[in-house]
Amino acid sequence: MDKIPSVDLRDFLSDNPERKQKFVNEIGKAYEEIGFVALKGHFLDDKLVDELYGEVKNFFDQPVETKQKYEIPGIGGQRGYVGFGKETAKGFKKGDLKEFWHFGQYVSDDSKYKSEYPDNVIVDELPKFNEVGKEAYQMLEKTGQYVLRALAIYLGLDEFYFDDKIAEGNSILRPIHYPPITQEPDDAVRAAAHGDINLITLLMGSQGKGLQVQNHNGDWIDAIAEPDELMINVGDMLSRHTNNKLKSTIHRVVNPPKESWGTSRYSIPFFMHPVSGMSLNALENCIDEKNPKLYEDTTAGEFLHERLIELGLIKK
Repeated sequence: MDKIPSVDLRDFLSDNPERKQKFVNEIGKAYEEIGFVALKGHFLDDKLVDELYGEVKNFFDQPVETKQKYEIPGIGGQRGYVGFGKETAKGFKKGDLKEFWHFGQYVSDDSKYKSEYPDNVIVDELPKFNEVGKEAYQMLEKTGQYVLRALAIYLGLDEFYFDDKIAEGNSILRPIHYPPITQEPDDAVRAAAHGDINLITLLMGSQGKGLQVQNHNGDWIDAIAEPDELMINVGDMLSRHTNNKLKSTIHRVVNPPKESWGTSRYSIPFFMHPVSGMSLNALENCIDEKNPKLYEDTTAGEFLHERLIELGLIKK
């Protein structure tokens, strides 16, 4: 496959069983073959998208000293600001050429996850930053819920199989700033080749060149969405749980041509995680003689902790 398929969530949301099944078939096939789709018909409207990009740009335009106030020690970068070059892709020595922010799950004071999740970090200088971030988080979470319902049907599970596993899940909204490149990068790239940790990733900001996906032949292909589309890919947790029936695909963000080094790039992925206790053990209906069990049993929480150590965000 040399092009990312496009699907429309409105097919799944329609009252027409044939349209709904069409969406299930299209997204399932795409996730078996390439692990990525471009999705129209999501729950983010243009006004919210514009407001979010405006607030994100306002934050990253703040002085370094201001941003560093929001770098919280001891939580593995799970909330607030993470400075330039601090995250390193698994298997790489050079830090990625980016800085980013993390919005996390919003839980009530009486939630059993209140003590498990760090509080979201409030930016004093930008009164709308956190409000807009929360609204975008919840609309992306809602979109992801319906994508997972479609995948549950495709996998022969109950449509609502994932619902209780993602309710109050440890999902992260990550606005990323790739600053202008001011000197020869010396083998560093904006985001080195990697697979995502989580169940699925919903990505805003893939309208321009930069994001590339590695297909099954090992070729890198450009993943470019239309302005009204999100790019959505399978993460390692879902790949493990489906015994690699649904593919977590290696992807990267390459540096722009030298004439464009002076420009910033912004992208905003939503990493959809389940609750930490979710079993990632391979589903029985994804194991057979042709497809023996590939991975050891684990939980989402154990797997996430292991990967955060590999990324350098948690020290052993």
